Amino acid sequence: MCKQKKYRPKFWEKYELAELNKNEWEALCDGCGKCCLRKIEDADTNEVFYTNVSCKLLETSTARCQNYKMRKKLVPDCIILTVNNLKKIAHWMPNTCGYRRMYYGEPLESWHPLISENTNSAFEAGETVANKIIPETDINEEDLEDFIEENWS
Repeated sequence: MCKQKKYRPKFWEKYELAELNKNEWEALCDGCGKCCLRKIEDADTNEVFYTNVSCKLLETSTARCQNYKMRKKLVPDCIILTVNNLKKIAHWMPNTCGYRRMYYGEPLESWHPLISENTNSAFEAGETVANKIIPETDINEEDLEDFIEENWS
């Protein structure tokens, strides 16, 4: 039996982020996995550089967290995105991110699962990091700059 989705039709067009229920909030995630990549932020310019190095919990073949419910406990510096912290971190989220796009008043991407009504559309559109990343456990932290990926910001 299919789990019923609990969100209002086209909620992303009708409501502000603070008005979304938990299921609507979670549905804004397109599953790209880019937010779970290690990033480097230039202290002088605030420019954000994405790497192809993922959090140790991100499954490299699916771009899905291996333990979403316990992620903060297992990775203490994991940022749990909320309406309250979005203003502070939206600038380093990918330009295609549903949360970022709503925050800046932009429409969701045409391939976003809420628009396409296809849970695999981000993967099919080539917008996920699946099969393009390596886990942070496979590199030395001091080498992170060697893994900057220009195409994911």
